[in-house]
Amino acid sequence: MKLILEQFEKSYSKYNQLLIAVSGGVDSMTLGYVAHKIFSQTKIYHAISPAVPDDATHRVKAYADKHAWNLVLINAGEFDDVTYVNNPVNRCFYCKTNLYKAISEKEKGVICSGANLDDLSDYRPGLDAAKLFHVEHPWITLGVNKEQIRHLANYFGLSDIEDLPASPCLSSRVETGIRIFPETLSLISQCESAIKTMIEVHTVRCRVQKEKITIELDKRTLEKLKEIERKNIKSLANNLFGDNCSIFIDYYKRGSAFLR
Repeated sequence: MKLILEQFEKSYSKYNQLLIAVSGGVDSMTLGYVAHKIFSQTKIYHAISPAVPDDATHRVKAYADKHAWNLVLINAGEFDDVTYVNNPVNRCFYCKTNLYKAISEKEKGVICSGANLDDLSDYRPGLDAAKLFHVEHPWITLGVNKEQIRHLANYFGLSDIEDLPASPCLSSRVETGIRIFPETLSLISQCESAIKTMIEVHTVRCRVQKEKITIELDKRTLEKLKEIERKNIKSLANNLFGDNCSIFIDYYKRGSAFLR
């Protein structure tokens, strides 16, 4: 861990100021913590958006208060971008383009993302957007993967984030090709939040798909789900999305709303 921190300081001390884009997940949160610890002039940027889960924003604000981060909250304006709203296969490109543009227009500095080594083996159009704004990816540069980031979080005593499950933006719940509206994302958020209060669940996704809503639960939760709980979940979803909407409950499948 100490070697990673030494390499981080050596690699990024040449920049006057780092602007860390923090989503609220373990990767960017840990990056923000490390960058601020090493370089006190670091600024943390977080986008307030219908696509960002409320708990992620609360987490970022709490860390900013606790660790005296210089936090800047911005509206990236992605919902003013019709291409983003149309939800193409490379939607993330337009999301990140708007985010990095908003940060770069705010002030000068080197923008950094929390992308890690594992992300290079996945389809990540957001990385293409990053190239347009010369965004740095410290974890990738230092050869750090997700597991190592969790170890780093543990090393610094960040127990509340070290085991955070993946929680991509709410727009990722909407099937490719279906237009994205803030109202839809609000319903998704309400549905997932309510389910978390109804049952003990590790992972839940409310997927908006053509002519149906699919509630995905992690394997362990789904296998022990009681019939009354199943009925209550379906009733909840119908109350939110309409009685005429078909509701299905299935196993969690990563990226199942993404169609290429």
